[in-house]
Amino acid sequence: MSLIFTGDERWVQWGARDEKSYRVPALLERLKVHHADSYGWALACCAWQPEVAEDVLQEAYLRVLDGRASFQGKSALRTWFFAVIRRVAMETRRAQQRGSVFKLRLISAGQPIEESVAAPPPGDQLYQQRLSDQLRLALMSLSERQREILHLVFYAEMTLEEAADTVGISIGSTRTHYHRGKERLAQLLELEETHD
Repeated sequence: MSLIFTGDERWVQWGARDEKSYRVPALLERLKVHHADSYGWALACCAWQPEVAEDVLQEAYLRVLDGRASFQGKSALRTWFFAVIRRVAMETRRAQQRGSVFKLRLISAGQPIEESVAAPPPGDQLYQQRLSDQLRLALMSLSERQREILHLVFYAEMTLEEAADTVGISIGSTRTHYHRGKERLAQLLELEETHD
């Protein structure tokens, strides 16, 4: 199979070489409907770092394409794929942490390290960016599990049951994280509003 990235859609086109490989393109075609939600979930799993989220999402698609992640039909397709994205993001985070330890070793050895600096956001949408930053900071103050559940319910419009399947916890724990996360988020945003 060959991968071809197309324009601004950031979607993958593929070419099947034989009749046996029609199942995977059909699965990817079904996932295409959820691409925007999948990218949003990848962003949430990657602390809203677009470059990392793009890499994570691409790796998730590649795992489907090469068979490392196979859909068994035990849950909804989107729920299963979100779990794949989450798993890839966790592996990526672990790899980055190992890289951080390596950087610390280089620093302690006195070797220079080049760091890339992200470009500032465009100034024409300053107010919208500020609100977005406040929400992002408030979300980052929540526990990782609360962030995940809130994202799945509000942005991906999943039910609590689907969110529980995606994250791999019981429905009772999901409800607890959901309610506590909403309460804490409301407190943080209200506190931020009073400081402004």
